[in-house]
Amino acid sequence: MPVDVTWWGHATCTIEDSGVRVLTDPLFVRRFAHLRRRRGAVPPPQAAVAEAVLVSHLHSDHLHLPSLARLAPGTRLIVPYGASAAVPGLRALRRARRLRVTEVRAGDEVRVGAVRVRAVPALHDGRRLPVGPQRAPALGYVVEGEARTYFAGDTGLFDGMAEAVGPVDVALLPVGGWGPYLGHGHLDPARAAEALARLAPRSAVPVHYGTYWPIGLDGVRPHEFHAPGDEFVRQAAKRAPEVAVHVPAHGERVRPEAGR
Repeated sequence: MPVDVTWWGHATCTIEDSGVRVLTDPLFVRRFAHLRRRRGAVPPPQAAVAEAVLVSHLHSDHLHLPSLARLAPGTRLIVPYGASAAVPGLRALRRARRLRVTEVRAGDEVRVGAVRVRAVPALHDGRRLPVGPQRAPALGYVVEGEARTYFAGDTGLFDGMAEAVGPVDVALLPVGGWGPYLGHGHLDPARAAEALARLAPRSAVPVHYGTYWPIGLDGVRPHEFHAPGDEFVRQAAKRAPEVAVHVPAHGERVRPEAGR
């Protein structure tokens, strides 16, 4: 059954299912802190058009307030429980843009038109800052309409992952990051392929790689910036050969095979 996925770069995707547009972790800037966008144009204004926006966790490359400010008034924004308390700017933005903010925990479901969004666990440090209290969990989401599409956000492998996420048709999995090293609670191409073997979807799309890179490191092992997508394809062919892997370019729309 049809579902369209557009990858705008990093963890930002548009999922279109049953006439509903769902946007994930919007990041619509060329430069962010010490990072510079090295591939793909900054997403156009239509990328910010969605019935619902999913935020996986509070790190500022996933909950990016200036990018959320591009959303149309009245947009439904789904965030981890405790996000408004942990990020005062989110409360101000909610008032200024009249966003309909819904805070969720793993297991909660939100109906958005003809689709249902279910929050699922993630293994990742979801704090707003590198230090400070853990006020909100990191989450993934399953968007269920004609297909079931899993957006993992940022996560590592964890016990019971397949059971927690449930049956899915399409998996959007992070396979890299924004620097040459990945810390705890992330998937590299090999671990993402292992997640694919556990989840057993019909299709997969690698995300969260090859977009932002630290300024000044352009010439340092640059293959590590763009290689994770191709490496994920190789690893997936070994560990989950029955899964069709789609590797879109930035801004490209693909229709992964889905169905029940």
